[in-house]
Amino acid sequence: MADPAPDDLVLCCFLWAVPGEEAGLESYEDQVLALLPEHGGSLVQRVRSTGEAAGPREVQLLRFPDQEAVGGYLDDPRRLAMADVRDRVIARTELFPVSVLR
Repeated sequence: MADPAPDDLVLCCFLWAVPGEEAGLESYEDQVLALLPEHGGSLVQRVRSTGEAAGPREVQLLRFPDQEAVGGYLDDPRRLAMADVRDRVIARTELFPVSVLR
């Protein structure tokens, strides 16, 4: 996992699974996160809920050099081709920029 540079764009992503599709969410995310390097992005951190409290199933910190790289990742045809899988396993997503504190 790469540490972001001070001028990188860092996004936090909260993901909620469709009930019973937790493994499907994890599998889908494994596949789409593998595309990050091709768009200049990297995974800073990825954590999963223990299931002991309400909240998202998975939280990710993603690093990109700029907004154009984010767009390239989000619009990647391979990622878009898996939209039906995404819709089946992910109930809700929140994606927002954050600052990494040191």
